[in-house]
Amino acid sequence: MKPLCHLDLHHLREAEGWLMLGNVREANEALERLTPSNRQHPDVLHLEWHVCAHEKRWAECAEIGRTLCEAQPEGVQGWINYANALFYLKRYQEAIDVTLPVLERFPKNTYLRYNLACYECQQGHHAEAISWFRKALELDDPREIRKMALADPDLAPLWDKIKAL
Repeated sequence: MKPLCHLDLHHLREAEGWLMLGNVREANEALERLTPSNRQHPDVLHLEWHVCAHEKRWAECAEIGRTLCEAQPEGVQGWINYANALFYLKRYQEAIDVTLPVLERFPKNTYLRYNLACYECQQGHHAEAISWFRKALELDDPREIRKMALADPDLAPLWDKIKAL
């Protein structure tokens, strides 16, 4: 995909700034100023996903995530965003079904495996969740991943097991 023109890049950065300040209305207004043809650009879709996530508009996030996967299938963030939106919609198995097929494309991505642990845990599949969590530990700093997990309510049922790893 070609880069955004200077003016659209300015609007995107403006929207990012507003979102970082927690002002979703201004972020949306900045996104609305983008050239319509650039609204499907992966960088724009990614930010739009975060704007919707800020407001917990998970159905919209799922659609944006799916579109991002189609626009940039080689980018891991679209797959993570899409699956996470499904997760927040409590469509855990769909989140798993989106994530599993792309694992081979991203063999060193910790977060895909960590997220699978969360998805499985929320379905009550604790053995599978621990298995995915162990795979995440193998790919990154185990202390940091464990620390993140012990603060993550999605993995609360596994905290005792995680402490023991």
